[in-house]
Amino acid sequence: MKDWTDHLPEAARLFLENRRLDEVECIISDLPGIARGKAVPASKFARQDYFHLPDSIFYQTITGDWGEAAGAEGFIERDMILRPDMTTATAAPWTGDWTLQVIHDAYDRKGNAIPFAPRNVLKRVVDLYHKQGWEPVVAPEMEFYLVARNLDPAKKIEPMMGRSGRPAAARQAYSMTAVDEFGPVIDDIYDFAEAQGFEIDGITQEGGAGQLEINLLHGDPIKLADEVFYFKRLIREAALRHDCFATFMAKPIADEPGSAMHIHHSVLDKATGQNIFSGPQGGETDAFFHFQQINLGFHQLHQVPALLAVFAPLQLSNHLLDVIAR
Repeated sequence: MKDWTDHLPEAARLFLENRRLDEVECIISDLPGIARGKAVPASKFARQDYFHLPDSIFYQTITGDWGEAAGAEGFIERDMILRPDMTTATAAPWTGDWTLQVIHDAYDRKGNAIPFAPRNVLKRVVDLYHKQGWEPVVAPEMEFYLVARNLDPAKKIEPMMGRSGRPAAARQAYSMTAVDEFGPVIDDIYDFAEAQGFEIDGITQEGGAGQLEINLLHGDPIKLADEVFYFKRLIREAALRHDCFATFMAKPIADEPGSAMHIHHSVLDKATGQNIFSGPQGGETDAFFHFQQINLGFHQLHQVPALLAVFAPLQLSNHLLDVIAR
């Protein structure tokens, strides 16, 4: 019988070279981006074409509570059929044995893609570009904090202790000395990424205390989304090896800058390979301005009145005082 591991991606094959695969983690992203799934012995994975999980994983919140999205039928936990995408097979190099991770796609019992599974949503969006004759290209930048190990939920989150024995300092954007403070964590991030076949474009210190940013090379949106999904787990595991936690929360420390994930966009014409946002002389095209309007105008500008309380609270309060005074 042909060994299924012979057709794994190159990085996964190199990881298993002259080693015995023990376990395969069958995973899928829920709506907040948390890996859900099952760990199975490698021998069982080789015999199965799919496995089941209830669709209730998409009703869970990031805190583990249950959302209200079950709909009119209520909360009945229908079984989904999860099939592996073997192009996503990659190492889990932090485990004690030889383990692979494989991202799965979600279908119902009739073979239809689950419409609200995040990977299926992204595939539909990418297909819309392809139908226009376009190739979307993205490059993500992930911001996160390395924070001190904290087992007490009542205790505030604090910066991690650096290599020098001092807590990480804020307002050190792009400081190489600040990056050196986290050298051992960053070394493990690089090692894990190499074992998983991921290429990092760069790591920089951001403005917050213990805040870092990792840039990934530009490429296919689905491939890059899979890598970001994997990277979040990879970074957390690297941090745990050095007595600290990694968090991707938007605002984990009240007095420090927030974290985000910036995504660089470009769109190529599949027939010519040209960027449709850039004109013959390097200027912006009508397609660029239209793209801007779609992403900013229809979505964000529509919400500006409500967002003023966040973006400009002082100006909003002064305006309300003026209205009351009149």
